[in-house]
Parts: sequence; structure tokens; C-alpha cells
Amino acid sequence: MERTIQPEDLKEQLATRQDLILLDVRRKADYDADQEKLPGAEWRDPDNVDEWSMALPKDKQVMVYCVRGGSVSNRVIDHLQEKNIQARLIEGGIEAWKAANGPMIKKR
Repeated sequence: MERTIQPEDLKEQLATRQDLILLDVRRKADYDADQEKLPGAEWRDPDNVDEWSMALPKDKQVMVYCVRGGSVSNRVIDHLQEKNIQARLIEGGIEAWKAANGPMIKKR
């Protein structure tokens, strides 16, 4: 499985309603500072990946993003792929997603 996905490719997958899991793994301070997230995304603390990763299904694609698709996402992806979870990170993170005019929603 490829390690990354381009924002445009993810937009296509979401448009065709492919069954996947979206995880926002921005550090807590970055998550709290931004009022938006990708539709359907759930925030997971990247520092606690050992704890929450065990509950992820191995038969679904998991898409992960942080701010810019750098060290935070890559560390999470390394961990998930070691556990045979079909995980990919959004190339360029949420910033690239926004630049590609990907849909956003306000956090509650």
C-alpha cells in the first residue's frame, strides 16, 4: 500500500463514498488552534497512538492527517503500518487539503 495520498485523490474517494476512516492526528495545541477539520474526521492524540490504534479495523483504509503531513503523521503511519493497518497520510496535511479546496467543517 502506498504511504501517502494526494488531496485530490482523497476527494475522489470521499465523493464515491468509499468506506474509510479519517483521523486527525494534529498535536493537541494545533488541533485546538484551528476551528475546522475534515468532514467525518475524528481527532486522535498522536502521542497515544499505542492506546487507540488497537481499536482500528484492519479491513478498512485509514487516512491520517496533521498540519503539513510531516513528522507527526509519518510517525503515526509507521506505527499503524507496523500493525498491518491500511493507513496512508494526506500529502501536505490539512494545509494541502485546504489549498486543494477540500471540504471542511467547523469543529464542535
